[in-house]
Amino acid sequence: MAVPVNTDAGRPLADRMRPRSIDEFVGQAHVLATGKPLRQAVEAGALHSLILWGPPGTGKTTLARMIAQRADAEFIALSAVMAGVKDVRAAVERAQATRSATGRRTVLFLDEVHRFSKSQQDTFLPYLEDGTLIFIGATTENPSFELVSALLSRARVYVLKSLTAADLRVLLERAVTDPERGLGQESLDVEPDALDVLCTAADGDGRLSLNMLEIAADLAIDVAGRRTITRDIAVEVASGGRRRFDKGGEQFYDQISALHKAVRGTDPDAALYWFCRMIDGGCDPHYLARRIVRMATEDVGLADPRALQMALDAWGAYDRLGSPEGELALANAVVYIACAPKSNAVYAGFGEAMADVEKFGTLDVPLRFRNAPTKLMKELGYGSGYRYAHAEPDAYATGERYLPDELPDRRYYRPVARGLELRIGEALARLREKK
Repeated sequence: MAVPVNTDAGRPLADRMRPRSIDEFVGQAHVLATGKPLRQAVEAGALHSLILWGPPGTGKTTLARMIAQRADAEFIALSAVMAGVKDVRAAVERAQATRSATGRRTVLFLDEVHRFSKSQQDTFLPYLEDGTLIFIGATTENPSFELVSALLSRARVYVLKSLTAADLRVLLERAVTDPERGLGQESLDVEPDALDVLCTAADGDGRLSLNMLEIAADLAIDVAGRRTITRDIAVEVASGGRRRFDKGGEQFYDQISALHKAVRGTDPDAALYWFCRMIDGGCDPHYLARRIVRMATEDVGLADPRALQMALDAWGAYDRLGSPEGELALANAVVYIACAPKSNAVYAGFGEAMADVEKFGTLDVPLRFRNAPTKLMKELGYGSGYRYAHAEPDAYATGERYLPDELPDRRYYRPVARGLELRIGEALARLREKK
């Protein structure tokens, strides 16, 4: 059943321009193209519980409404921000009454479902089991982490993607020219560059792009007798916006992961890009400073000990300068560490040594390595047989073993053949060859 045309100009433009059919959907071809399972299900009116996971403004709510309408099902929309268990129970009662009176099924749409606690999510599981409800959840967070496994097992997850700049342009051009739901009756002129500005500022969010277009239309000026959205107006409307960055959410962790991996992969350009993405998104520079220190110790290590000092100096410089000047010091550290020779030898050795400490427990320190400050301790053999390394050739006690007697021989630290560790490895090899 097609969505009826609504020409109510009092509603926000983004609401008026919601797609009325799958063919009007912009983007999401990976799930809505001809032959795709979700499109087939929608067109057939086949209802099944599902989770729509994607960034804001990608059409999750619209798609949920469309699914319910095509299946001629009752549609109940709740927001997890404002709703609670009481609201879910009221929806269940309404669904039961509808089914009893008309035989129609009910779709319960829960926006931002990740904001429901685990116990709250459990409340509607029985009603999915007995068919009282068809559940559609919308979330911007990874369902694997935010939703209970029982719910995930009963709902298919569909991933929606951010709209591309080309998608957003189609959306905006349609809104400008549509005489029924859009701005077509206003006879607006729009400078081509103005739409480009709005598409960039929207950052993949269709709803945001339409909201900005509506504001820009209100600010349109007279140019040669025509109301025109100029590039300057678009820049003004778009100013102050931030790219998508959900501190503490998946976007946050995906970006810091990309930054760390670019540094590890010796790609200073990508590392600088992801660093700037996080700064632009509002990430606390102190958090980035801590992560840069971690990169220096984990991925560079002794291949270039200057990397750690560089990271610490950059952190200190930021503390002294603040933003935005101090951010350049952090950027210097990011680029330096990205270009530095890489070694995780100490990182790996540390992990292996800690594993042995846990595995073997509290092994005794060999007597020869124990201090003997008292007569009794000397009589017990403390320090007996200790070889003072500085008194031996090359300050190396050939053949000495410093591990606990009960612990098998271990080589935790295995220097790589890069940077300073190349020389460290060669020096250790020469000493170990001595007889």
